[in-house]
Amino acid sequence: MFRTVGESTSVKPLPRNNRRRARTPLEGFLGKYFAPQKTSSRPAASSQVVQLKIDVPLLLVVLTLVVFGILMVFSASTDFSQVVLEKEPMYIFNRQLIWLALGLFGAVIATLMDYHNWRHLVVLAMGATIFLLVGVLVVSNVRLGATRSLLGGSIQPSELAKLVTVIYLAVWLYAKREKLSDINFGLLPLAAILGILGGLIVLQPDLSAVVTVFALGGFLFFLAGGDMRQISALLVIALLVGWAVVQLSPTGSERLRDYIAGLKDPTEGSYHVRRSFEAFVKGGWIGVGIGRSETKYTGLPVPPTDSIFAVVGEETGVLGSLGLVALYSLVLWRGMVIARRAPDQLGALLASGLSVWIAMEAFINMAVMVNLLPFAGNALPFISAGGSSLVVSLTGIGILMNISRLSYQQREEQGRSFNAVVDLRGRDWRRRVSGANRSAGYARVRPKQDRS
Repeated sequence: MFRTVGESTSVKPLPRNNRRRARTPLEGFLGKYFAPQKTSSRPAASSQVVQLKIDVPLLLVVLTLVVFGILMVFSASTDFSQVVLEKEPMYIFNRQLIWLALGLFGAVIATLMDYHNWRHLVVLAMGATIFLLVGVLVVSNVRLGATRSLLGGSIQPSELAKLVTVIYLAVWLYAKREKLSDINFGLLPLAAILGILGGLIVLQPDLSAVVTVFALGGFLFFLAGGDMRQISALLVIALLVGWAVVQLSPTGSERLRDYIAGLKDPTEGSYHVRRSFEAFVKGGWIGVGIGRSETKYTGLPVPPTDSIFAVVGEETGVLGSLGLVALYSLVLWRGMVIARRAPDQLGALLASGLSVWIAMEAFINMAVMVNLLPFAGNALPFISAGGSSLVVSLTGIGILMNISRLSYQQREEQGRSFNAVVDLRGRDWRRRVSGANRSAGYARVRPKQDRS
């Protein structure tokens, strides 16, 4: 336990988990592109900095998106509430504030709850999601040509299905990570999980949600280390299913025809896309100003929800639209950084899946408005009016914050353990720990010098 003066001593840091094992595609991807910058772990003695134990940049970006979203819903919804819904002008805006309060509550709960507890709750959450999806088909509440909602349009289970899919697949893939190369434990169960959810969603129909669920499933399966042959087979199956859905669905085939026509000539695209182009043209580079959009009054379809990015383009211009793209890119970046620093693979899978899901929803919505993708009904996260999208998106951010918080705690515990070893040795002999290259002969030379 004790050492003699001059004894050669070396202090080794605590070993990191899984340092020498084979790296999964998730670890290689995150390590290559999202490795954190090395900084000094010793704070300056002259400064007292209060550190929040969460990812502050992500928090600031999300708060910016939420505040901007509330402003845009107020701008885009007054006329729609009166003319289409035949309600008071503030109807959609007031409901959005209520959903925002519920979403913030869900985000706080998710931030405080250890993400490992989802392993015990995810089966119940998946069962409840399937029950709600079946309930949509039974109730058959038709709104805007589709049966996607419950309680008069207040709840859309397909939005919940996206969040639950990420959580369920992350937990399942983490539990089966040693057996994913076996088709009986990898591809077949994954296809069954995605098939049940996708089948119930496509019956509504909500084609964009089906695409999102399958894309997230394949992405997480790849990051978890799934066999490339199985991933290739899953991709082929997804393409065949997508082609069949488009051919058999009148909505899907019509959207594909409009998309192809719009690529050839923007004036031949769908009515929705043409009105969206009109909004961007009127907005120019800097926009006409918040609240001054004209297309939201003259026939732009559903401006508070699916088309809200067109309203953003008209009122804030190209510069404001690019700023919004940058904010969602920051969400993706910070999510990947959190995944890179996660305490374990479950946290990494959750963080990767949640951040990719939110960013993918945003980019699909924005790309559709400028005819870069076939029309889809994706909401713009944190911006579009809609309670289900807002609540589940904020809950997903809460889970990201929890992963970030636990990673901070783990680093602090490792730092305290290392410092405790050094301090104990320092108190023993009232001087610094000997260097690893200091020879033991120092103890023999020093007394002779003292006697002289």
